[in-house]
Amino acid sequence: QVQVVESGGGLVQAGGSLRLSCAASRRTFNNYAMGWFRQAPGQEREFVAAVSWGGGVTYYADSVKGRFTISRDNAKNTAYLQMNSLKPEDTAVYYCATGRAAVPGVHPHEYVYWGRGTQVTVSS
Repeated sequence: QVQVVESGGGLVQAGGSLRLSCAASRRTFNNYAMGWFRQAPGQEREFVAAVSWGGGVTYYADSVKGRFTISRDNAKNTAYLQMNSLKPEDTAVYYCATGRAAVPGVHPHEYVYWGRGTQVTVSS
């Protein structure tokens, strides 16, 4: 079983930055793609960004492209989401997920292991 833990969320003003971290409990993290999703109150969970097992392939939702950057450090079993130029509409609980394939996916069902989420709140 792989445990996934997100951190780095918080309250930030519009235009500010945050960096989320995602730590996985096992070295098998290195074999899988990793994704970030988010869910705002009353809305479905939506794709944010994903990275392949080696870090060479990345995907982004159109809404965050150019503002967010996903990366990973397999030596530390950790992935990151750098979020710049934050907007109030970025407010949500952000979830990290991994497992199932080396190629990054954009749908929740393409991932097996999920963290409990970290709250990001952007004030206007």
